Amino acid sequence: MVEVDAFLIGAPKAGTTWLGHALNQHPGISLSNPKEPNIVASHRGTFLRVEDEPDWSKYEGCFRGEGLKLDASVHTFACPVAPGRIRERCPEARFILCLREPVSRTVSHWNMVRSNGSDVGNGTDWADFQIAWADERLRADSMYGTSMKRWLEHFDLDRFLLVDSSRLREEPLDVLREAEGFLHLEGAEYDLVSSRHSNSAATRRPMTGFGVFASRVFSLIPKMIKSPVVGYLQKRDLNIYKLPMLSRKGVVFPLDDSHYLTCGEELCKELDLFESLTGFKTLAWKDEISRRLDVQTVDSEH
Repeated sequence: MVEVDAFLIGAPKAGTTWLGHALNQHPGISLSNPKEPNIVASHRGTFLRVEDEPDWSKYEGCFRGEGLKLDASVHTFACPVAPGRIRERCPEARFILCLREPVSRTVSHWNMVRSNGSDVGNGTDWADFQIAWADERLRADSMYGTSMKRWLEHFDLDRFLLVDSSRLREEPLDVLREAEGFLHLEGAEYDLVSSRHSNSAATRRPMTGFGVFASRVFSLIPKMIKSPVVGYLQKRDLNIYKLPMLSRKGVVFPLDDSHYLTCGEELCKELDLFESLTGFKTLAWKDEISRRLDVQTVDSEH
């Protein structure tokens, strides 16, 4: 089996799509293709949970380039069995963990699911945020402390580079330089256009019926024929599924104080645990959550 050198393990909606593709510009890094193979972890996307052992032979086919092999399957962080599997197969691996204030991250994740309809497609309805938050498949990726505790049972803390996702907007080159040092790589030049390869609400568009049909037809094309076309489009930041006939503008449900009331208190406890384990400062996030909760309390009193 190919021994992967590094993992970009999370969390979803924390800038990992941009960071993965930015790192892929480094000549010493080979990003997995697809970006999220979803093979090692039992968490394969938001909804799918698989108990079978990973298909390691398929995994090897996800890495074709030269250089350090980087797997960017972000749901890996929340998966309870992933740390042990990686320790057994890739004991020298390093991990880049990109995190975002957890309430806003959760709501962004929920928005993505609502927009693309994958909740209904997987037999549930997340129209109500309180119902969605009660579902482990949404909440798992926000349990930073619980997840980190599992990882530290298998790997030392110095194997992790912890990144506040806000820094990807404010100081992207500094983050990339830190990642280079962490991965023992020489400095490289990057195209730092913030919109490239971002997975924001503005760029996320649910597919039309014709788009779904086109996607299924495209999936039937052999990989050896499809890969050069996909690579060409990716390098030029072209996404054919943004065409109006293939997709439509999604609906965004704004973040508000009610979301903080639903999950804020629980997530503050997770942040306390995460900070105690790693030393990563979460005070700004906790202050924002507390401020929102205070506003909600004052409103209810009136």
